[in-house]
Amino acid sequence: MTTTAISNFSQSAQQAQHWVNEVAGELDWDVPRAYRLLKAVLHALRDWLPQEEMSDLAAQLPTLIRGVFFEGWYPLNGIGHDRRKSDFIVAVRREFGFEEEIDFDRAIGAVFHLLDSHISAGEVDQIRNSMRKALRQLWPAD
Repeated sequence: MTTTAISNFSQSAQQAQHWVNEVAGELDWDVPRAYRLLKAVLHALRDWLPQEEMSDLAAQLPTLIRGVFFEGWYPLNGIGHDRRKSDFIVAVRREFGFEEEIDFDRAIGAVFHLLDSHISAGEVDQIRNSMRKALRQLWPAD
């Protein structure tokens, strides 16, 4: 393996850690808990978006985060984007694991805020516009 490949892998790991740290910092959570949330929200978002939007989003994610995004993916043929906000939250809760004291609206909003800071504004607008209005409430426009 070349030094460049190792350097790229290390940089990707640092980017992924930075993303998880940002979520942890915004919610005042520990890093493992923030990682579980990031993964759960990314999976729910992936399954809710039309496949074209899902692919466009994935292209802007850091390499290791993109791997997390696609982990366990099974194509739903676009049927997921017609669900309600409550279904999205249930999907996140199911994957995250039940913790009674969590405000999932706020927690999911923290991940969407992270995406706002790292994904192009045009892509964020496209993703938001492909969501149902109720789900967009979790991802308010800045």
